[in-house]
Amino acid sequence: MIDQSVVAPPDSVARLPVRPSAGRFLILAVVFVCAACGLVYELELVALASYLIGDSVTQASVVLSLMVFAMGLGSLLAKRLRCRAAVGFGLVEAALALLGGLSALVLYATFAWMGESRYALIGFSLAIGVLIGAEIPLLMTLIQRVSRQDAGGTVADLFAADYVGALVGGLAFPFLLLPWFGQLTGALLTGAVNVVAGGALVLWVFGRDLTGRERGLLLLVNALVLAVLATAAVLVDDFERAARRAVYGDGVRVAVQTDVQEVVLTGGAEGPLNLYLDGRLRVSERDEYRYHEALVHPAMRGPHGRVLILGGGDGLAAREVLRYPDVRSVTLVELDPGVARLARTDPALAALNEHVYDDPRFRVEYADAFTWLRGRGAAAGSGAYDVVISDLPNPGITPSTKLYSEEFYGLASRVLAEDGRLAVHAGPPAIRPRTYWTVDATLRAAGFGTSPYAATGQAAGFGAGPDRSHDGKNAGEGGDEGAGAWTDWGFVLAAVGRPPAVGLAPDVPRLRSLAAPVLEAGIVRAERTRLRDLPPSTLVHPRYAG
Repeated sequence: MIDQSVVAPPDSVARLPVRPSAGRFLILAVVFVCAACGLVYELELVALASYLIGDSVTQASVVLSLMVFAMGLGSLLAKRLRCRAAVGFGLVEAALALLGGLSALVLYATFAWMGESRYALIGFSLAIGVLIGAEIPLLMTLIQRVSRQDAGGTVADLFAADYVGALVGGLAFPFLLLPWFGQLTGALLTGAVNVVAGGALVLWVFGRDLTGRERGLLLLVNALVLAVLATAAVLVDDFERAARRAVYGDGVRVAVQTDVQEVVLTGGAEGPLNLYLDGRLRVSERDEYRYHEALVHPAMRGPHGRVLILGGGDGLAAREVLRYPDVRSVTLVELDPGVARLARTDPALAALNEHVYDDPRFRVEYADAFTWLRGRGAAAGSGAYDVVISDLPNPGITPSTKLYSEEFYGLASRVLAEDGRLAVHAGPPAIRPRTYWTVDATLRAAGFGTSPYAATGQAAGFGAGPDRSHDGKNAGEGGDEGAGAWTDWGFVLAAVGRPPAVGLAPDVPRLRSLAAPVLEAGIVRAERTRLRDLPPSTLVHPRYAG
């Protein structure tokens, strides 16, 4: 319901440099631009929160709910500015441009140097929401000073321009700003557009109604905001390099932004190598072999001529598979061609995976694993693979959730041979037992018999800087960081209809860490954490908490 005190026509009519119809059009054009900028700020916060903190569903919910609440608060506060609507709107837009434009820089800085960006995220969500909420009441006052249209028509025009602008901003963010300018420069550019649009409307269209002091104030504030944004844009590359050093240390050798994620390699060309994806440590040369041996070799007990690997674009799981001379073919399904390109061409990473991309038995397909199983996997026919290895990030309320769903495992079961095995990286059982045992319950719901087991390794010196978020297959999964920390890896070995035995094949190659006693201890360690009667996770009802 619209507050009539907001839409009631004011007593005075603005002295315009243009005809009223042109003035009305200019106001609606600025509504369009400001709405587009506002939505870009919202999406920027959601994207950065998901990237820096993780758990995209939770972060999107927090950001959007806080902003909507703050927008309502901003609308109420704007009623106090109606008597000076023009100068009030100009100052609101300048503040919004400054906060929105710098939000990405500040969030990334808090993550890089403080290790925590949640409080900054909450602050920006509330502040930007308040300023966005103040726009419409002030614009409502300004447009009625230009043309005395009925309240209903004014509301309809304003919200039409606002919603269309939001559509344009929502599409521009992923298809224009991110790929062309990146998160930091994209936010700064949006802020510049925002302050120019707001300042131009007030200073030109309503300039005759401003006092000399007000015009001077607005000119000074807008010039300062533009100067700050321009300076930040000039220094953004230096900032990125400094922040990257703070996050990854001084050994950053490769840093690329692919279409999917940021990929960073640290260490010299001769190693030791660390691979980070979106700021999270995924591979450490110091003990990645412990993880990959535990994931791959128990699944290779039995026929293993044809192997499918889902994920694992670094080639390290494929390295372990191809150590068996009787493996005839390995198909790897990887979402990000950029990771595979580095795994093939980077000297340190290619040496670590023993140049598997050059092996004639190995081929890679670039696709989402779920989509691939539904399409090309189904076309390959039932029983196409003796072994399927799921080498994917930890399950959680993220885009990877569907890759740990009952439907996904049902698709995987279709490509398995009659006596085939499926090995799944299921997250740390000691740190996140509910997530781990939900994977087990989901596999059983899909018709698999399951054999859970765990593995550990010492993670010395992972990461740099304070309290890095390490998520994935080769990081300190929730344990203490630094020297002496221990990783906690959980796996589930599954076969259709029966629990497979966890062991090693008679022809197992020589391993660096894995042996029968280690596997037996891993079975006991996983069993100690068992949670019973958990429901399976499905596409329509994901059960993973993060």
